[in-house]
Amino acid sequence: MNAYHIPVLVKEVPEKLITDTSGVYLDGTVGGGGHAAAILPHLASGSLYIAVDRDGDAIKRAKKTLASFSNIIFYQSVFSDVDTVLHEANIHGLNGVLLDLGVSSYQIDTAKRGFSFRDDAPLDMRMNSKQALTAADILNNYPVEKLNTIFRTYGEERYAAAIAAAIGKKRQVENIRTAFQLTKIIRACVPGKLINKSFARIFQALRIEVNEEMKILQDGLEHLFSYLNSGGRLVVISYHSLEDRLVKQFVQKKENPCVCPPQLPYCACGKQQEIKRIKPYPVKPAHEEIEENPRARSARMRVGEKL
Repeated sequence: MNAYHIPVLVKEVPEKLITDTSGVYLDGTVGGGGHAAAILPHLASGSLYIAVDRDGDAIKRAKKTLASFSNIIFYQSVFSDVDTVLHEANIHGLNGVLLDLGVSSYQIDTAKRGFSFRDDAPLDMRMNSKQALTAADILNNYPVEKLNTIFRTYGEERYAAAIAAAIGKKRQVENIRTAFQLTKIIRACVPGKLINKSFARIFQALRIEVNEEMKILQDGLEHLFSYLNSGGRLVVISYHSLEDRLVKQFVQKKENPCVCPPQLPYCACGKQQEIKRIKPYPVKPAHEEIEENPRARSARMRVGEKL
């Protein structure tokens, strides 16, 4: 098992992704290479696996994990910048795309990265350490109302307004730089029995904002889909409702693109179906997998095949 990150649905991913063993596949979130290590043995020597990740640590680890495979190339990039990646690789079409969204176990468990509320580390949360904006920058510089919006939208946090206001008051006295400074503020705003969920929601919201995760996902789905060959598959694993909803809506739009008023007896817009769902939809981890890897419990995998 990959110590960097235990891949979720690792048996199901190759089954759903691979339609041509000699094809070209893009892994937009290769991480430590866990899914890639399960997929590559099923591919023929003439295939190509394009491994992309914005995290330089992940790319280094994946190169070690996947060193025995010769049909793989690596790019440190965000998957929404697929135009640049495929131009450099001289690739014009893909047989499959895999996105395993969210944060890896390694990123959560490496205290200095600042993703976890369980370690008193600097509030960093950057997936790409070369990026300038950190979670601390957001907490200390964003207007209180914007913080409230982020916590409500990306964290779905019930006490978002109170937490944002408390942050606004605290930063007038001192900069908020560490996880425990933030958890102390949250603890003062939230009833005790709900505190751990609020910690998780606020940290999730900050991480999404720091890394522009929703924007990159929305842009990336459109760009990546445009490169899929007919019969190629889009496989996306998400871990919270915001991501999953966006993926679900994207597939629905491609599956039923008609924009005609419902009262019209026939379609006049001429928009054609571009994708079909691959069932089961979504795929969820089995009970046994969740017991082995509790972080898999919220995973949802949606698969669509381009027509």
